[in-house]
Amino acid sequence: MRNDNIIQSIRYMLDLNDIEITKILKLRGYEPQRGEITAIFNDREELPDAEPEDAPDELIAYFLDGLIYYKRGKSDKHPERPIKTPVTNNMVLKKMRVAFKLEEDDMHDIIETAGFSMSKHEMSALFRSTKSSNFRECGDQVLRYFLKGLTMRVRDEE
Repeated sequence: MRNDNIIQSIRYMLDLNDIEITKILKLRGYEPQRGEITAIFNDREELPDAEPEDAPDELIAYFLDGLIYYKRGKSDKHPERPIKTPVTNNMVLKKMRVAFKLEEDDMHDIIETAGFSMSKHEMSALFRSTKSSNFRECGDQVLRYFLKGLTMRVRDEE
C-alpha cells in the first residue's frame, strides 16, 4: 500500500491536521521540510491525471514510530530503536497494533468488522518473523480492511 495512503487513513481516523502530524514526526526526531506534509495531501488534487509521488519510506517509518509515542507515550526504560526501511505492510500492522494497544482478538475483530474474513491463524502469520516458515506477507487488501475497521472503531469511540 502506498505510504501516503497510509498516512491519509491515519489522519482521517484520528482527525489530525498538518500541525499534529508534524508534532507526531517530531516526537520521533524527524524534522519535516517545509511543505512536505501538505504535499502528501495536496498532490492528488493538484495533479488529477498524473500519478503523484509517494511519501518516502523514511517519512512513514518516523511517522509510525511517532504515532506510538503519540498514543502511548515515550518510555525512558527502552532506548529508541533504529528506523527500518523499506516499510512493509506487515511493519505497518505491527506498529499500529502497538500504538493502539491491540490484542490478537482485537485485530481479528477489526478486520472482520470491516468486512474481510480471515482466520486467527492467518492473522498470526502476519506478525511472525520473516525467517519463520509460517510467515505470511500482508497484502494491500488486508491492510486496507484493517485501516478501515480501525477507523470505524476509533470514530465510534468518539
